[in-house]
Amino acid sequence: MPKPDENRERKMLDGSETVELLVCIKCRGDALPDDEGERPGAVLHRRLAEEGVEGVRITPVECLSNCTRGCTVALRGPGRWTYVYGAFEGEGDLSPLREGALRYRDAADGLVPWRERPEHFRKNCIARIPPL
Repeated sequence: MPKPDENRERKMLDGSETVELLVCIKCRGDALPDDEGERPGAVLHRRLAEEGVEGVRITPVECLSNCTRGCTVALRGPGRWTYVYGAFEGEGDLSPLREGALRYRDAADGLVPWRERPEHFRKNCIARIPPL
């Protein structure tokens, strides 16, 4: 009989248990007046969705209520801790965001050791929420 950890690994490999990266598309930072042009959060989402992150579903959301801390994202998954990160500035932050999402995906409970997180994730964590 498989151990619980083995079942979790199988689910992650076959895609039946998905990690989700929520990207606030309303985030505008200081770059734009109220409603002019494409917002940095929408650009960030579009670029991530175009390139994809293996094993991570990228979902646009209207607001993560963190408007004073730049573009905001959240990482969540079944049975995992949820993390909210801010201070992303758009396209320039794609690489650390992708790296952080992959490390989160590979951590069975969502708890990536602090030293293994991209620097941006270490310095810009807004919230850590326990699993249901």
